[in-house]
Amino acid sequence: MTISYQDFENVDVRVGTIVTAEDFPEARKPAYKLTIDFGSEIGTKKSSAQITKHYTKEELIGSQVIGVVNFAPKQIGPFISETLTLGTADEHGDIVLFRPTMPVPNGSKMF
Repeated sequence: MTISYQDFENVDVRVGTIVTAEDFPEARKPAYKLTIDFGSEIGTKKSSAQITKHYTKEELIGSQVIGVVNFAPKQIGPFISETLTLGTADEHGDIVLFRPTMPVPNGSKMF
């Protein structure tokens, strides 16, 4: 499927810092519940992320990630996910996060 550049511009992709990471035992696949600070314009948002194979909760706190902040909230079991944390699957199907290679301000917008 082809989309226009204008369609792509409607997707709000921002950088945020993970402030909390908790186990999500109710999830069908192993996941963490994340709280991500996207800066003063967006604020904090919650996300469910299936990233338990490559990351511990402790190492995630304070790290920056990239997420879509303008999708509608999604119910995942008893949890409401407010942002889509971006990543891609490795050769085993385990998720590897998309992250900035250098620190940038929370809320920085992809362009």
